[in-house]
Amino acid sequence: MDLDTPPVRWQAIVARYAVPDTWRSIWQIINSTVSFIALWVLMVYSLRFDYWLTLLLAFPAAGFMVRMFIIFHDCCHGSFFKSRRANAVVGNILGVLTLTPFDHWKHSHAVHHATAGDLDRRGTGDVLTLTLKEYLALPWYKKLGYRIMRNPLILFTIGSLLVFVVTHRFYSPKSGKREKASVLWTNLALAALVALLCWLVGWQAFLLVELPILFIACSAGVWLFYVQHNFDQTYWERHEKWEFFKAGMNGSSFYKLPAVLNWFTGNIGYHHIHHLGPRIPNYKLPHAYKENPIFHVRPLTIPLSLKSLAYRLWDEERKMLVGFNVLRNYRTSE
Repeated sequence: MDLDTPPVRWQAIVARYAVPDTWRSIWQIINSTVSFIALWVLMVYSLRFDYWLTLLLAFPAAGFMVRMFIIFHDCCHGSFFKSRRANAVVGNILGVLTLTPFDHWKHSHAVHHATAGDLDRRGTGDVLTLTLKEYLALPWYKKLGYRIMRNPLILFTIGSLLVFVVTHRFYSPKSGKREKASVLWTNLALAALVALLCWLVGWQAFLLVELPILFIACSAGVWLFYVQHNFDQTYWERHEKWEFFKAGMNGSSFYKLPAVLNWFTGNIGYHHIHHLGPRIPNYKLPHAYKENPIFHVRPLTIPLSLKSLAYRLWDEERKMLVGFNVLRNYRTSE
């Protein structure tokens, strides 16, 4: 499909699906949070037997944590309930369970939606991507830092964990009062919850259960966010040439996942549709895709997505993501 000229009525198409179904939303909350809590308790009980069993249970528990984050994410967009207050209440509660302050993340994620694919407005709510020329102009120590940050062994492991456990505990000096309060109240609620759980099961059991869940869920979550914008034939453009429709359709992937993974990830693989219609609740994204050929873009399969692990920089001249291997063609003082 030629995406150079967007259909005149694409806004009307996404608007048809941007109406939440209250009972479906409530059911998602129940089947996600209750299952997560039940698995968490079961993991504590499994510590009496074999820790390998505990680690095995951490995978589905992490899946439910990812699913809760998608619900949290929908609440941030105001797409999960018709009521703004309902979105805020559920979002704040799930924000504690997923270690993410609601209003603070809501703001940064809104900026991400407004600037995705814009080379002149990078840096908020995204994984930092430098252009080839920007990287070459850096001093050696900043190049080293960027290499470490973009290394998959760091980005999708300890880096992912640090984002949720540490980075989300702080706000920017430029943050507004609401965003700052969100961070502070989330931290207080988290401290109270952790203290309660440590009192109930012991701090050792708490760490043995919570850490593997967090590690798996954070790694999967950052990977999903990363691959939705860092893939072959993605879209980046300078602000004066940047177009919202192209940023959504070309710069956001359609990550084609197996049905069970689609369920655990709340259909976030339909990311190109989500960027055009962020007010569409996650459970309506598949319907929007099936019923509208305009959204039938080239899918990104799991094998194809693995190529994204090698991408590090944006080459403005060739308009493509490249790896550090292209630096062999440049004389640098690295």
